Amino acid sequence: MQNSAANAYNTISKASMSPRQLEAAILNRSASMLKAVHDNWDAPGSEEKLDEALKYNQKLWSLFQADLTDDESPLPKKLREDILSLSIFVDRRTFELMSSPVREKITVLININQNIAAGLNTVVENEAVPA
Repeated sequence: MQNSAANAYNTISKASMSPRQLEAAILNRSASMLKAVHDNWDAPGSEEKLDEALKYNQKLWSLFQADLTDDESPLPKKLREDILSLSIFVDRRTFELMSSPVREKITVLININQNIAAGLNTVVENEAVPA
């Protein structure tokens, strides 16, 4: 599991996706993992699944943080700052859930990932439409 987020990122990227499509797919995968834990909170093995989903999401957001702090990032500075602020919230909520799991607190991570993925997919769709 140590490099699974990075490995998934690399594996999916080889499938001829744009960077935005790749990021959306990985965010959706993480949201699905978190949602599965949320929906099966009391199932046997749910603690291990929660740990796996949180670590995956944490590594994914760490990759985003690294990209956003790169001076070569093509994103506007304000957008990078906003996403970095959001990533700080994601980090805090993740550590909070790792130390004190509460089912309802997973929902915000799921929503963040799904909403950003939807935004990335909308951008990709708009870029694909000729003007």
